[in-house]
This record gives sequence, C-alpha cells and structure tokens, in this order.
Amino acid sequence: MTSTPSEMVGEAVPAAQKGSWATFLKSIASFSGDLSSLTAPPFILSPISLTEFPAYWCERPELFSAIADAQSDEERSILVLKWFISTLKGQYTSRNEKLGSEKKPLNPVLGELFYGTWPDINGRGQTNLVVEQVSHHPPITAYYIENPSKGIRLQGHSAQKTSFSGGSIIVKQIGHANLTVDLPGGGKEEFLITLPRLRIDGLWYGSPYIELAETSYIQSSTGWLSTIEYKGKGYFSGKSHVFKAGLSPPGSSTPVRTFEGLWHLTSKDTHSGAPFTDVTSPKEEVTVCDLEDMDDWESRRLWRWVAKGIREGDFETASREKSKIENEQRQRRRDEQAAGTSWELKHFDHIESDPVYERLGKLFKAVPTTEDTYVFRHNHSHGVPAKGA
Repeated sequence: MTSTPSEMVGEAVPAAQKGSWATFLKSIASFSGDLSSLTAPPFILSPISLTEFPAYWCERPELFSAIADAQSDEERSILVLKWFISTLKGQYTSRNEKLGSEKKPLNPVLGELFYGTWPDINGRGQTNLVVEQVSHHPPITAYYIENPSKGIRLQGHSAQKTSFSGGSIIVKQIGHANLTVDLPGGGKEEFLITLPRLRIDGLWYGSPYIELAETSYIQSSTGWLSTIEYKGKGYFSGKSHVFKAGLSPPGSSTPVRTFEGLWHLTSKDTHSGAPFTDVTSPKEEVTVCDLEDMDDWESRRLWRWVAKGIREGDFETASREKSKIENEQRQRRRDEQAAGTSWELKHFDHIESDPVYERLGKLFKAVPTTEDTYVFRHNHSHGVPAKGA
C-alpha cells in the first residue's frame, strides 16, 4: 500500500542527504518549465530505468491474454478495462512497496533497449515485450507487447511533461497505446487507450508517492467506451487511489456498466456488487535473459553499476557511474553533430500522425485531436530466455 508521509519535514530523508534534499526542493519550487531536466539527489533515484516501465502493462499476463477469449464486443471492452485497471498498481505504486517511497527512475539514454517475456502457462500463450528509448530530449519510450498465439498486441509510447504546483509535482503523460485483438471470425478490434495525469505528493517529507488525477479513456472500434475517473486523498474521499469507470455502448454517453474501488487493491461492479479487479496477489515479473548475455545497450546491463550503487546505498559510486554514462552520451551526440549524422532507431519507425488515434479519438472528442506514434518493425524474435537478475 502507498506509504503515508510522515509528519515532520524531511523525516524520511537519510540524515546525510537532508542538505541536498532541501536544495532540490528549492530548485523545484523556483524552476519554470519541464522538471525532467533537474538532477535529483541520489537517495531518491530508483535503480530501474524508465525503459523497463512498459513491462508494467503485462505483469498479470493471464488478464492480457483473456481479452482474446471474449464472446462479445461488450465483454471484450469489460476485459480490456479489467486488464487496464489491474496494470495501474504496478505502474504507479509498486515501487513504494519495494523501495519505501516513489523514486525517480533513471533517465534512459537514446537507443536504450529492454526485452522480456512472460512464458506460456496453462495455455495462456507466451507474451513478448520489446522496448526502445526513441528520444532523449524529450524522453520518449516506445514499446510493443504481443501474445502471438492469442492474436493480441499492444503498441504505444509514453513521455512526460512535469511542472510544480501547490507543493506537488504535476505530471502530464504524453502518448497513448493501441490494443489490437484478432477476432475468431476474421477481422480485428482496436482499442485506443489514453493515459491519466499524475500528481506526486509527499515531497516536503522526502517520501514521494503518486496519485492519479482527472480522466482517461479506452475507446473500442466497435463504439464501446470506458471513461475512467481518478480521485485522490483529500478530494472526494479520505482514501487514496480511488477510481470509478463507466462503460457506455455505441452511440450513447450513458454507462450501462459501472465499476469502482481502489485501483491498487480491489474493485467491484457497482450494480451487482460482484468483484471486478483484485491486485492483492503477487504480480508476475517479466523474464529476461542473463546479464552476461545482454547487449551493451540493454537497460539492466547498461545501468548495472549505477543500480548496484543505489541498491547498496553507495550513492557516491552510483553518481560517478551515472555521470560516466551521461557524459558518454553527450560525446556521442557531439560526434554525430560534427559528422552531420543522426541516431537511427533500431525497432520503431516514427509516424507524425497515428491514424488509429485520429479515427478512434473522434468518437469521444479526444484532446489533442492528433498524436504521433512509433510503429514496431517486427524485427526482433523472442526465444524462451532464462530468468535474469
């Protein structure tokens, strides 16, 4: 469960880091523009790169594969909503449980890669993941997740614009995901998934935690629409991580099904009272190959000494190794500029306007009306790797 901020200012900050934390808070408060360029004190860094975050989409792979088994358009939209809500805990609060509070992920380098799988268990099919950091300024991560035997795939990208307001960091998530499901009778159904806004609270105490805000949508090509509202502590209830989702049929804005609860614990169907989501059981971590078998550009190999320093509390080593990687990247960009060349993406092609976003976004008046996208080249094959570190 999300950690509750302590009462004393900076109480959660290690004694040796209190000075740098106070300086960091002052720099946030006086900074105008995107906060992602600010350097955070080492103790608040996560040992995980942002390139690994798309794995959170599929840490309950049985829910992802179950979408393909739906018998109707309505049931399919319900199963997509159930899977999506079940990803939120992993994406937004799991690091609190593991690390004590929300940590700033490592900012990926351009061209950083992450590959993984979730094996076939009980006939659910193997699910494969490919992630590439496709931009450094601004940081943009593109991903492709596919369960080939079930005929279901997710393609998307994410970036963040951050600002400071009222003691909280406000994160506007940029990007979207497209889910495609092959239908038994031929043809396919597509879903456009937009992303919620985030609010990072607890900064004053040195124990940050994430709250979701505003509204996100899941629009099906059949016309079914899920509208998901997020409420945090101190707004409309005394609880954190509250959501309410309504499912509306084609041509109507009136929900025929409503679900509500806590997205990091459980939720229910408000009409029948039947359980809907339950993420209290352990999630299934992504399977990766051994560190020794990874390419130098793969995330866990690239950041291994930084991550080791952070996990062991050796912030001096972590900071030194992190600077070494960042300086190498700056030199690489200078060399490219001098040579008149630019970095070539490995797995994705950039498209200025996503036709799926444009077509499905019209159905619920999406803002903005167009968005770019990154299309997977289908040039990476997954075996069945051994469990990595």
